[in-house]
Amino acid sequence: MGIVIVGLGPGDPALLTRAAWDTLEAAQEVWLRTSRHPTVAGLPGHLILHSFDDLYESAEDFAAVYHAITAEVVRLGRRPEGVVYAVPGHPWVGEATVPAILSAARAEGQPVRVVEGLSFVEPTLSLLELDALDGLQVCDGLEVAARHHPPLNPDLPALLGQVYSPLLVADLKLTLMNQYPDEHPVTLVYAAGTPHAHQVRLPLCELDRQPLDHLTSLYVPPLPPVSSFEGLQETVAHLRAPDGCPWDRQQTHTSLRDGLLEEAYEAVAAIDAEDLDGLREELGDLLLLILLHTQIATEEGDFQMAEVIAGLDAKLKHRHPHVWGGVASGGTEEIVARWERLKREEKEERQSLLDGVPESLPALLQAHLYGERTAHVGFDWADASGVVEKVREELAELTAASTPEEREAELGDLLFAVVNLARHLGVEAEAALRQANRRFATRFRGLEQLAARRGLDLANLGIEGLEALWQEVKQAETG
Repeated sequence: MGIVIVGLGPGDPALLTRAAWDTLEAAQEVWLRTSRHPTVAGLPGHLILHSFDDLYESAEDFAAVYHAITAEVVRLGRRPEGVVYAVPGHPWVGEATVPAILSAARAEGQPVRVVEGLSFVEPTLSLLELDALDGLQVCDGLEVAARHHPPLNPDLPALLGQVYSPLLVADLKLTLMNQYPDEHPVTLVYAAGTPHAHQVRLPLCELDRQPLDHLTSLYVPPLPPVSSFEGLQETVAHLRAPDGCPWDRQQTHTSLRDGLLEEAYEAVAAIDAEDLDGLREELGDLLLLILLHTQIATEEGDFQMAEVIAGLDAKLKHRHPHVWGGVASGGTEEIVARWERLKREEKEERQSLLDGVPESLPALLQAHLYGERTAHVGFDWADASGVVEKVREELAELTAASTPEEREAELGDLLFAVVNLARHLGVEAEAALRQANRRFATRFRGLEQLAARRGLDLANLGIEGLEALWQEVKQAETG
C-alpha cells in the first residue's frame, strides 16, 4: 500500500476529482494535514479522520510542523495498510510536506502515489477572468514577504498564495512596495473554489487593513510595460537584431566606450545638482549602455546578462560576510578593511595594491584611490598636519622649478599632495573641485549679467574693475 497523497481541491466538495473521490471512498481512514478546510465536511461519511492540527499549536515554527508530519506519514506508510494523507488543493501547489514525504519514502523504498486535485489557482483564474498562459506568475506569499525586493517581473501579472495573516501581509506589502507604486491596484481573493468566493480591489498601500483567512490569495496586476529588466533587455536585443536599428547594430564595445564615461559623468552631474528627475533619466541612459555592452557580448558568445548578474551577486555576498556569512559586523572601518582584504583575495593574480584602479579615471579620483589603497597597509601620513607640510614642500619645489618639464612634474606632485590632504580631511577632491567649478561658473555668469545691466564691456574693465564686480556677486550670494 505505502503512501497515497490526495489533493482535496480548493474547498468545494463538488470540485474533488473523480480519482480523489474514488480513493477516499475506498479508504477506511484518512490523515489530514489540517481539518480547517471546507472540503473536509463533504468527505465520505464512513471515513475515520485524523489531523495534524495539534502540531500547529505545539511546534515552534512551520518547519518543525512539516518535519513532524513528514516523519509520522512515513511511519504510517510502513504499516501493511499504508496511509492515505490528504492535503488542501493540489499536492504540488504550496504543500511543503509533499516533496519531503516523497524524498523520505523513496530513501527507504516505500511506494508513493499522488492523486491530483484542483488547486486554488484554477478557480481564482475564473473569478478574475484571467488566462494563466498570459504570463501569470504564481508564488508563495510567505516567500515573497520574507524578501526585501519581490522576485516578480512587473510586466507580468502575479498571484500570491497563502496570504493568511496580518503580520505576513504587513511584510508582504513592504516588499511589494519596493517595486510597485503605493497606489498600485491589487486584488485580495477570498475562498476561491467555494460558494463564498469573492474579491476586494484596493490600492497596495491599504493591503494590511483588510481581513484575512487561510483561503486568501493576492492578485497583483502588471505595471504599464515596459517596467521590467527583462522587458528592457528585449528592447535592446531588438535594436541589435537584423530588423532593428542600423546604428545600434554597428556599435562595438570600443565605439560605446566614450558614451559609457559620458553617461556616468552626467549621472554624477545630476547628483551634484540634486536633480532627481535628471538622475532618474541619466541612470536610465547609463543602464542602456550596460545593456548594449552585454548584448554585444551575448551575440559574440563571450558572456550573457545572467553571468553578469550572478557574478555581481556572488561578489556582493562574499564581500559582506557580516550580512550573509554570520560574521560580526564591527564598525565601519572594520567593514571597509575586510572589504579590501576580500577584494585582494579575489584578485590574487594582481601584483600590486594599485592594480585595478582604471587608467581612464579622472586624475583627481585616481589619485584619491591610490592614496586610499596604500593607506590600508600604513603607507600614509599619521594625520592631516603631515600632509599640510607636504603641500607646503611641494609648493616650494614648484616655485623653485626652472624648466617647463620641472614645473609640470612639481605641479603634479603638488596636486597629488592636495588630493591626499582632501582625503585626510574626509573630502573627495574630485567632488570638491566640481563644486568649486560650479561656484566659479555661477559667479562669473552673474558677473557677466551685472556688467551687461550696467552697460560695461568686460574686456575694458581691467582686473580691478572685474574684481569689484566679482565681489559684488559674492556679497549678493550671502544676502
